[in-house]
Amino acid sequence: MPALHRRRVLQAACGLFVAPLRAGEGDWQSLFDGRSLAGWKPSALSPHSRASGHRAAGRWRVEDGVIAGDQDSPGNGGLLLTEAVFGDVEVVLETRNDFGPDSGLFLRCTPDGRAYQCLIDYHPGGTIGGILGEGIWKRRGVRNYTFGETPEVITLNGHETQPCPVLPEAWRHFWRAGDWNEVRARITGDPPTITTWVNGVQILQHREPASVHPATGHLGLQLHGGEKYAGTVRYRHLRVRRL
Repeated sequence: MPALHRRRVLQAACGLFVAPLRAGEGDWQSLFDGRSLAGWKPSALSPHSRASGHRAAGRWRVEDGVIAGDQDSPGNGGLLLTEAVFGDVEVVLETRNDFGPDSGLFLRCTPDGRAYQCLIDYHPGGTIGGILGEGIWKRRGVRNYTFGETPEVITLNGHETQPCPVLPEAWRHFWRAGDWNEVRARITGDPPTITTWVNGVQILQHREPASVHPATGHLGLQLHGGEKYAGTVRYRHLRVRRL
């Protein structure tokens, strides 16, 4: 089935309109050369790592043109950060993680691991496209759906102010379990507005009520500590554009 036709079938099945990317907002630049971790650096300085006494940053590597990461010892995670610093940006990546790891896309990350985060919590009780203030918020992150015991099953969080745009019965058509899926996040302003998309569909938008974090920082990939989050995360086609 041609890609455009598949996209239209998906939109019809989910009852969604997939908005195109805005034009004229800067050129897309690759964050990953497909061969090495040039431009990236591992870091153990994340809030959860400090709390767990971690001394390493996880095991990050390139395999078959993909950034792969897993715990370097049982329960020990960390971060992989860009060497470059960014402010207002939009970031796109593709993910094919095991169902089990707790991960995320960090935005405006400080050297000590505090950041806004687009959640990529691909595990029972997790969510993708949710928003969290890692080391910034004391409250739970913003989410509008939660994974069940398998990734094909989701539960809508009816108490959230922003409903999930994908119905549970459409989820298995929308989310390609075991295959590559696209995650996109945009952060602008200070206080920032953060918007997330999964497979082209806007999941959430959150505006911080006050400026509580630096307006620039590194981009990052997270590998959460804890033995219950064991498994491999995989990312490819990472791109960014400054806004």
